[in-house]
Amino acid sequence: MTFVVPFDGSPLSEAALARAGEFHGRFDESVVAVSVIPKRNAEFARTNAGLNADSPPETDAVAARLRSKATRIVPDAKFHYEVVGKYAQVSSIANRLRRVARRLDATMVFIGSENAGQVVNSLSSVGSSIAADTAYDVVIIRHTGG
Repeated sequence: MTFVVPFDGSPLSEAALARAGEFHGRFDESVVAVSVIPKRNAEFARTNAGLNADSPPETDAVAARLRSKATRIVPDAKFHYEVVGKYAQVSSIANRLRRVARRLDATMVFIGSENAGQVVNSLSSVGSSIAADTAYDVVIIRHTGG
């Protein structure tokens, strides 16, 4: 069984990963940080992975930076990434994350989202779509704790 954390390097995804790490310590479940990386998207690389480059960095460089961030938070965490098109829709990213969670046989998915699970959901939130899946339990992290 596995705790899955959609991880894009944002403060809320970092908080969700830290919470999954706390659960890992108590239940001895593996933790997998899952990133969906838009191919050759310089803005994503800059904002989420902290990479500054004149041209869009290679996907492997973005993945390496996200992996490093994830394992600083939870040293035992495994890291998995998927690549989508440069301008992938939120629904495509959410569907990819859901498929990965199912493939990893997730027991729980830890989502860092300000609005996942609320009655009114933002159309730009990946979290609301993932939270709607009944194949696993969902833990929603709504603040970074700081």
